[in-house]
Amino acid sequence: MPLALLGAYYPGHVTIRLYDTSARQIRDFAPLTPGCVSIYLCGATVQAAPHIGHIRSGLNFDIMRRWFAYRGYDVTFVRNVTDIDDKIIRKAAEQNRPWWSIGYENERAFNDAYAALGCLPPTYEPRATGHITEMVEMMRGLIERGHAYEADGNVYFDVRSLPGYLSLSNQDLDELRQPSEDGETGKRDLRDFAMWKAAKPGEPSWETPWGRGRPGWHLECSAMAHKYLGEEFDIHGGGIDLIFPHHENEIAQAKGFGDAFARYWVHNAWVTMSGEKMSKSLGNSVLVSEMVKKWPPVVLRYYLGTPHYRSTIEYSEESLREAESAYGRIEGFVQRVTELAGHAVEPAAEVPPAFAEAMDDDLGVPQALAIVHTTVRQGNSALAADDKDAAVARLAEVRAMLGVLGLDPLDAQWAGEQAQGEDLRHVVDSLVRLVLDQREGARARKDWATADAIRDQLGQSGLVIEDSPQGPRWSLGSR
Repeated sequence: MPLALLGAYYPGHVTIRLYDTSARQIRDFAPLTPGCVSIYLCGATVQAAPHIGHIRSGLNFDIMRRWFAYRGYDVTFVRNVTDIDDKIIRKAAEQNRPWWSIGYENERAFNDAYAALGCLPPTYEPRATGHITEMVEMMRGLIERGHAYEADGNVYFDVRSLPGYLSLSNQDLDELRQPSEDGETGKRDLRDFAMWKAAKPGEPSWETPWGRGRPGWHLECSAMAHKYLGEEFDIHGGGIDLIFPHHENEIAQAKGFGDAFARYWVHNAWVTMSGEKMSKSLGNSVLVSEMVKKWPPVVLRYYLGTPHYRSTIEYSEESLREAESAYGRIEGFVQRVTELAGHAVEPAAEVPPAFAEAMDDDLGVPQALAIVHTTVRQGNSALAADDKDAAVARLAEVRAMLGVLGLDPLDAQWAGEQAQGEDLRHVVDSLVRLVLDQREGARARKDWATADAIRDQLGQSGLVIEDSPQGPRWSLGSR
């Protein structure tokens, strides 16, 4: 559904509830500015092409954004690009390529993946290397306030200087083990973390009052969130693996600088394989660029976007086939009613109340999707009863719900996929019609054995035959 059709409700009339990691409970959402919502999502670290685990986060927050827009909010959505990082530098050395070449190539791969799976573009998509000035300003302020110090050309955050440090991850400071990289010398306390790293030979660097160097991972997001969303904003998102150290250290820098920072912290769960987080380092990643060659992108969106964002997805071919079959049932209903109506049925102005209730409750997509499938079944019953008006009404509701989820088969995002296969479908349809005509002839002769044999043969070929008052119809079965 185009965003122009969203916004069926004034935001003051509804309450959206979200699980806030910092509070460890579901909270009513109260925006900083009435009628507006500001979201910062930790985006890609572009050392390699994206796998489906990376894109899940983008999909989950795309659905959140769409739901806020449907509820009438003006959404500002910032998703950053980390284009300078230890991993990128290592990859550049391994491949004997410039670091910026690695970053730009993979940034494009991420954007292609987001677009392929129907994610709306962010309001702003800042790169870390474009905000060195803001990072220097933040470090200067932190040093002046006694929260940071320079040593050997590095700048570190003094974790003991900030009361409440580790409140997001709920760790004990005395037991803390802070990740550290080579070259992080001069720390007063091993638990302190690097905001700026002194230049090394052959590595990219920028000039600062403390010498040449490059930013640490955590500083980038604190500085960019401050620039684009101000001292305080509504929602900070990311994967659960970012809670510590990244998000914890973002909070420390921002609050030490004087920002109130994020009011709500929302984290999505992993995509796993054999119980382990999908990651490049484990060698178990499934690249989006390869997956879209084997599966329709809309099926991948359905598969990754419809489980609850806080539940882990265990990857398997079988579960993808189930997603393809489930979405195929929706597509089939949409196609049949559209043909019956003789024109595109516009989405309803409002989604069904049960769907809205599920989405308002911590983005309960699985429960909302159950309403979609129930409505599809009701629509199919109306088709079987030759009740055109009821079938069209159900399609309007289905399109409204699918628009919020980014899954409407008639949306321009997915119309191209349908068009690509349309010519082939016409050829297959002509061939299948010849066989179905033979089956209908056998049924007219009451030669049930031949009719059943034809149907069975078509089924073995992957075709599902449905007998309707309008005659037999065929569709592709699951793989």
